[in-house]
Amino acid sequence: MSPSEAVGAAEVVVVGSLNLDLSVRVNRFPDPGETVVGTDLVSGGGGKGANQAVAASRLGRRVAMVGAVGDDDAGRRLLSDLEAFGVSVSGVVVDDDNPTGTALIEVDDAGENRIVVVAGANGALNNQALDAASVVFDSAKVVLTQFETPVELIQQLPRLAPSAVVIVNPAPALVAGEAESVLGAADFVVPNRHELAALDDGVAAVDRDAVVLQAGRVLRNHDRLRAVVVTLGVDGVVVVDRDAPFFIPAIAVAAVDTTAAGDAFCGGFADGLLASGDPRQAASWAVRVAACAVTRQGAQASLPTRDDVLAL
Repeated sequence: MSPSEAVGAAEVVVVGSLNLDLSVRVNRFPDPGETVVGTDLVSGGGGKGANQAVAASRLGRRVAMVGAVGDDDAGRRLLSDLEAFGVSVSGVVVDDDNPTGTALIEVDDAGENRIVVVAGANGALNNQALDAASVVFDSAKVVLTQFETPVELIQQLPRLAPSAVVIVNPAPALVAGEAESVLGAADFVVPNRHELAALDDGVAAVDRDAVVLQAGRVLRNHDRLRAVVVTLGVDGVVVVDRDAPFFIPAIAVAAVDTTAAGDAFCGGFADGLLASGDPRQAASWAVRVAACAVTRQGAQASLPTRDDVLAL
């Protein structure tokens, strides 16, 4: 089977970032100007786009990745890792002018993290690259994307995959109002409370009722949107659609590393939509996927199989 034929079978296409993650454990995060001793320095595959692609693939979906890496050892490693996870990479371009993206990650003893991303080739992804990879969208049922690649590309997704559901994970959060022009291409948007604020008035909601009000305003402003699915960490998830808001409680687990929790949720949500077509059922499944992921260390290494999730 040729690469184009393999990609053409993809039911989930992820347009987004590929990063080399450099992760270090710390007892606590340093204060400004302070040095702390870190342990367990680990490098591995990451980037919101690549993580979400692996998450969906690990759950048994046929997945293709569209993005960019540099012509360097990091880029070659990331492509090899994705292929090992069953993700097709013929939609990924190799950028001769920019290095592969990098993420610097601190993880404390409570499993919380702080992340700094250097975009590299991710920031140079453009319309020409999307058009060159157009074959990957041919059989897509879900297209999943984020904000670690140029956000204006999202407007092209309905053209490239006219019959697919488009899920936008608006992370990392932009300045309030900056993402407004791209949400018209989304069927579902999956923010956390801070990302939701950037889609509304810039003020993070302090309680669930305020989250529902903000999500409702975002929903009313975009006719194509079917639901806003807000992840609230230990406070669960709120699905705000055209009916009454739907709350899903978090699953209590012993968190080891929350690095890819949001990406696990997005991959699980895509998988759940393909299974049921119902955003509430999909979000309930995605909560379980994310809960399973945080019990393990790392980004892509933490992402569970379907059997792992069912055993939770």
